[in-house]
Amino acid sequence: MRKVCGAVLAVSVLVVAGCSSPEDPAGPDRPAPRPVTIAVAGDVHFDGTSEAALEPGGLQAVAPLLEGADLAVVNVETAITDRGSAAGKKYTFRAPAKALGALKAAGVDVAAMANNHSLDYGRQGLSDTLAAGRSEGLPIIGLGTDADAAFAPHRTTVKDNRVAVFDATQVVDSSLATAWTATDTQPGLASVQTRSGRERLVAAVEAERSRSDSVVVVLHWGKELQTCPTDDQRGIAEELVAAGADAVVGSHAHVQLGQGYLEAGGKKGFVDYGLGNFVFYAKKGAAVETGVLELTLPGTGGVSAARWQPATIRSGVPVPLEGDAATKALRHKESLRACADLAAS
Repeated sequence: MRKVCGAVLAVSVLVVAGCSSPEDPAGPDRPAPRPVTIAVAGDVHFDGTSEAALEPGGLQAVAPLLEGADLAVVNVETAITDRGSAAGKKYTFRAPAKALGALKAAGVDVAAMANNHSLDYGRQGLSDTLAAGRSEGLPIIGLGTDADAAFAPHRTTVKDNRVAVFDATQVVDSSLATAWTATDTQPGLASVQTRSGRERLVAAVEAERSRSDSVVVVLHWGKELQTCPTDDQRGIAEELVAAGADAVVGSHAHVQLGQGYLEAGGKKGFVDYGLGNFVFYAKKGAAVETGVLELTLPGTGGVSAARWQPATIRSGVPVPLEGDAATKALRHKESLRACADLAAS
């Protein structure tokens, strides 16, 4: 968590204060939670980017958008390894451990890694990925040595606000789903591709609601290049908001989707169906349209403020937009709400 406040493209008030220990004070005298901000960005892999992007400072262009939040999370869509054998699929990605260090240096606090590329280099790659997270000091969620570990949230306490962040994927190649999905006896990723996996995540969010002040779910979901959410996305979002998730956000489509507020089960949460690519080899069109979503979590339920900070991908790296370009990008993001059935407030 960083407290370096960068320029933003929407008007908002940031309350900056020190972070408390993850150890939560017990009992009724625990201080009331104060609002915290969480930044979330989309798909990250380092294939096709310059070697400089892998070094500390390589992502400095976008660092102010991440460092300005109390907690920053990105979807890391690559195995972190130089070993193992590539899976039998069209696209396989891997990056060295220093890629996690570059993300951390840019302000990322948590790597969400439940997706259709994190096991591209098998169980050797999975073991190396988890080891790299430990060595680089960047917590990994969505992967684990068994299902309990894969579905476990990242927990931290900031400004007396107990925050939990879950990660899971709805997208896994059908030929690899059995081998990649974490079970009670198998390492792998947190998958909600099946009904049982979905129920497990919903139950975990519901249970977490009683111990955390703020609950966020990051998902790898949707259909590639489709700018409107699928029925599965809508159903998962509704179940998670009804279970107590304050926010449900994700990526995978390689384009942006709509964002806004959703009411389900008598509760209200914020949903972003598509954050787009982030650190990616995209070169033109909708695939280079990106940004950072910053949410304010009051700790009393829901999301009190949301802002989209637009950027564009240049040479594989996100660069914030300014002026007319930023205004145009914001309007485009807002226009995507029309087919997402989400409310502006």
